[in-house]
Order: sequence, then structure tokens, then C-alpha cells
Amino acid sequence: MSPDHTSLPTMTEIAFTAIPGWQEDDQGKALAAFLRFCVPPFPFLRAEPFGLSAGDAADLCREASEVPDADTDAARSFFEARFTPYRIDTNGFVTGYFEPELPASRVRTPDFSVPLLKAPAGLEAITDANRPEDWPAELSHGLRTDKGLVPLPDRGEIMDGALDDEHLELVWLADPVDAYFVHVQGSARLRLTDGSVMRVGYAGKAGYPYTSIARVLVERGEGTPEELTMSGLRKWLEDNPDRRDALFKENRSFIFFREVTLENPDDGPVGAADLPLVAGRSLAVDPRHIPYGMPVFVSAGIPDPERPKTQFGRLLIADDTGSAIRGEARGDIFTGSGDRAGQIAGDIRHTGEMILLLPRRDH
Repeated sequence: MSPDHTSLPTMTEIAFTAIPGWQEDDQGKALAAFLRFCVPPFPFLRAEPFGLSAGDAADLCREASEVPDADTDAARSFFEARFTPYRIDTNGFVTGYFEPELPASRVRTPDFSVPLLKAPAGLEAITDANRPEDWPAELSHGLRTDKGLVPLPDRGEIMDGALDDEHLELVWLADPVDAYFVHVQGSARLRLTDGSVMRVGYAGKAGYPYTSIARVLVERGEGTPEELTMSGLRKWLEDNPDRRDALFKENRSFIFFREVTLENPDDGPVGAADLPLVAGRSLAVDPRHIPYGMPVFVSAGIPDPERPKTQFGRLLIADDTGSAIRGEARGDIFTGSGDRAGQIAGDIRHTGEMILLLPRRDH
């Protein structure tokens, strides 16, 4: 989903030499992720605030494609020659997300009774063009009916059966906690009972603002932010099954899913830019402030998973978003698929610095 308007953050131009960790990063991996956007007619690179002409976008992508694979120095030189770095003045905050791998069934059974739902017919994102008068400012989606756009039920109402008559069940999971985390992550790789693999991805949402249930628990004094990381929150939910559903309902946001077919089954899940995500190089952002396709260097006080003795400092590519990703310097780092990726993602909850790279106009 694209925002109505993109307004770049307040930021300050800096030199590449002022970016901590720039010389130590492997920009070759970032360049490979950037090249996903080099598909004519280059819709992302031509959109504001990139604003490149078709010819300039083609030239930029041609130069990018001519960098030899796995040549870190050449890739670094490409970014330094064709982009200008700008430090976002707002303090940054980064988290991690991943693609869960879970058992599932296409039909309901005694073991698989928790559904992921398809988007209902008539689901629409609210834009300046279709927004009704007096529409609640916090609602990002609505349902088109013969009476016009109306709000959808929220998570609690859906859990209580508000959409049961629509028969929207796409696939069934075994564990409501797993299902909730699939909602948070926005995608999953599912191992079906017949031995096949199914990928599901984001297909829309009910439109209500996201509320972190971990933050709700912190505010109630049931743990600290350090204790209620993803793994800590999962443990709380498993230890408190009688309080679990009430806590879920505190987050009114609800996600709908679709089956995703990828040409290469080894590719990551498809992000909001409609491209497969790249583990360790894809960044979910708020597209109202950072457009898809933009290279973003992220520095944060966490160990780099590939270099544990080194602080995280990598060039990533903005290609996704999420209900919780709001603000000029808010980022969510995609860590990959499976349990190991989940462990890495669950430990990322840190302040950081974000530096945007904008194409040079004087090249």
C-alpha cells in the first residue's frame, strides 16, 4: 500500500566518512537488494522524492548492474558516487521481524482450529480520494458496501465471531499464540499436513491502530521492556492461557492474508513493495517518510548477527512496512525465516541512527 503523500524526514547532509561502520559493511549485499527495484519503467525510483526521470533511473540501474557480483569495494564506490547521505535528525528506533515456519492445514481439524483469514470482498485502503466525511482519523481501511464505506470490526469483535458468516478462512493453525505472531510478522511459511509448503502474506487489515501488547504488560507492571521481548512475551502468553485472549483484544489491529506463490521457493516473503524480502538487508519503514527503494544505513547498539563482535551497522533497502512502523526514524529489520531468524528478531529492540541515501542530481 502506498501512502497518499511522502514527506522526507528532517535531516542533515553528512559525508560517507562520518557514517560509523560504513567502511566495514558489505555493500555488495545491499546493492543486490537495491537491484530488485531496477525493473522498467522504474516506478519506485521515478516517484517522489526520488523523482528521477526514466532516463536517469535507467542510467542509475545500468551502473548498478555493472558492478561485479560480490565486489564489496566496487559496490561501496557505486553508492558513494551516485548517492548523498543524510542523517535523520529524529532519534531512531529499530526492531526485528521474521517469517515464521509453522505446521498448518487447509481444512479445519481437531488439531488445527485457529484460522488465518482472507480479506473480505470490498476491503479498501482509505485515501484522500475515497475518504468519507467524518471518517475516523485513526482508521486506515474500510469496507465498501451498497451504503458506501463502513468501518470493519476490530480484533476483539472478529475473535468473537463478527466475520464468521463470511467464511474467510484461508488456512488453519494449531496454536493461537502462533497465529497472533503471524499477524505481527505479516507473513509465514506453512508446512501443510499433506507435506506441501504454503506461503501466506499480507492482504490488508481492518484498519485500526496497532497496539503493542508487550507495552500493555509493561504499563501494568507485569515485566520490563527487556523481559518482554518477543520470546518473553510468548512465554507470558503460554503461561497465562486464561488471560491470553483478553490481552490479544487490547490490540485492535487485525491482519488479513493471501496465499503467495513465488517463482523461487527459497526467496523471502513478499513485502509491501511487492518484492521478495532479503534477510538482513530488507527494512520495513513508514512509507509516509521513507519511500520504498531508498537505501538506508542503520546503526544500532546490537551485535551484528554475521559479526557478533561488531556493532550493527548495515546498508539496508526500504521495501516493506507494518502496522507498528510509524515515524520518521522507525525501522524493522527483516532477519529471515525460521526459528533462528525469530531468535535474532526477538532480541532487536534498540535505539539507533538512520541515514538515508538520495540519488545525486549532479552526476
